[in-house]
Amino acid sequence: MSRAVFSRSPDLQRLRDDGYAVEIRNGFLILHDVPYLSAANQISYGKLVSALTLNGDQAGPPDTHVVMFEGDYPIGEDGRPIEAIRHQSVPTYIDEGLSTNHKFSCKPDEGYPSHYEKMSTYAAIISAPAHALDSERTPRVHRIIEDEDESVFHYVDNASSLAGIVDLSARLKPEVIGIIGTGGSGAYILDLVAKTPVKEIRVFDPDEFKQHNAFRSPGAPSIEELRDIPKKVDYLTGIYSRMHRNIVPYSVKITADNLHLLDGITFVFLSMDAGPEKAAVIDYLEQKGLSFIDVGMGLDVDNGSLAGILRVTTSTPEMRDHVHQGRVSFAGAEQDIYASNIQVADLNMLNAALAVHRWKKLRGFYRDLEREHHTTFTTDGNQLTNSDVP
Repeated sequence: MSRAVFSRSPDLQRLRDDGYAVEIRNGFLILHDVPYLSAANQISYGKLVSALTLNGDQAGPPDTHVVMFEGDYPIGEDGRPIEAIRHQSVPTYIDEGLSTNHKFSCKPDEGYPSHYEKMSTYAAIISAPAHALDSERTPRVHRIIEDEDESVFHYVDNASSLAGIVDLSARLKPEVIGIIGTGGSGAYILDLVAKTPVKEIRVFDPDEFKQHNAFRSPGAPSIEELRDIPKKVDYLTGIYSRMHRNIVPYSVKITADNLHLLDGITFVFLSMDAGPEKAAVIDYLEQKGLSFIDVGMGLDVDNGSLAGILRVTTSTPEMRDHVHQGRVSFAGAEQDIYASNIQVADLNMLNAALAVHRWKKLRGFYRDLEREHHTTFTTDGNQLTNSDVP
């Protein structure tokens, strides 16, 4: 992907053409091999880092004049720190093996029209004292950094870099996610998980995507798509594969006979009806020592309006018993208060958001103070209740 960004962005390509060693990583533009004077007039090399603003696969003008720097604070020819660019000295995670130490600020009146002007300006300011000491020291080293298109996304995730949460998002990268059931909440779970850098997403559902599904799932299918009556997993994979490369659809019903399809998965979201198939899946996940989240929704018409409860039940190796003590139904749908056929898109979406939020807490993305393993949301009073704490 970064190759395309360089080829379609004249300012980035100009940096390379002028001899700067630049690469794109995790939504950041990194300029390597910048010589500078550190303490005691020692020449060292650092890296300049700037968050990229992108329009698809083309860079737009920088949205901030601030730049980050990996290295010691640079000094001038007089042996003093270059105060004119001082902003903050705070550590910022960029990627494995790369964290910056400082942020610099040098804002021209008109701002920076492109990343070329921004990066070359900072490189010149920082490297000038080293160049004065040794005329061969220059940031234009004419070294090409090989691009490695290993991202699971078809385009750069610059949302994480702009928000400064790349290190938190990286915690989700090793995950292979399973989503079983995509009729309502499961489809919204896919919508949210597809926006994370997880290694792979496997989606399981044997059913067809019919007209009523269009009104409780994310997106807006055309009437032509509905006429084709696609499988749910194929329709949803077609949408989210535009963004995430590694979504694998399985148009099958998970039963005791094909549990091997779950091999290699690290976390599972269950959005499936109660019954023997769910019991078999949960038993398998527990035997494998895997964590999972089961979601349910029960809505009824009460005095002329809808009322009900949403449920998010978490199971981890440290806490399993509550799942088998009434939190999750293994009986037929007629005995499960969360298996009502009434589903509304906004509540499907909320149920999915609560489930994905809980998964992210388990993985350290969000702070987890209560470590709750069971959450319910009561619609008529907006009551959110946490329970089953280890």
